[in-house]
Amino acid sequence: MFRLQWHVLPDKKAIWIALTYIYGIGLSTSKKILNQYKIPLEKKVGELTEEEQKILTDHLKEMILENDLRREIASSIKRLKEIKCYRWMRHNLWLPVRWQNTRKRGKTAKKLLWRSRVRPVLKK
Repeated sequence: MFRLQWHVLPDKKAIWIALTYIYGIGLSTSKKILNQYKIPLEKKVGELTEEEQKILTDHLKEMILENDLRREIASSIKRLKEIKCYRWMRHNLWLPVRWQNTRKRGKTAKKLLWRSRVRPVLKK
């Protein structure tokens, strides 16, 4: 049983998949980390040596993950709200933020962004 950033990683999973259980690490980031330290991607979590575990924990301590990352994202959205910019208005209306086409694909975006909620009112 390998504990990493307050997560218990399952022993039977491949390490590159198990690293994605941590908020802030996706598939590409986990592959980059493992390739950097020359750890095989298909190696199971239970097969990791203590040296490899120590390398991974030391590397992840340097990264911004979990609650710190959530707090940083929330503060950046709050900053957008304070300056009342266009991106915040799109966040507030549960619409796609980064200039995606909403004429044809807007339904999918609205479903993905929980459009079924009550639409918040913009204050002027």
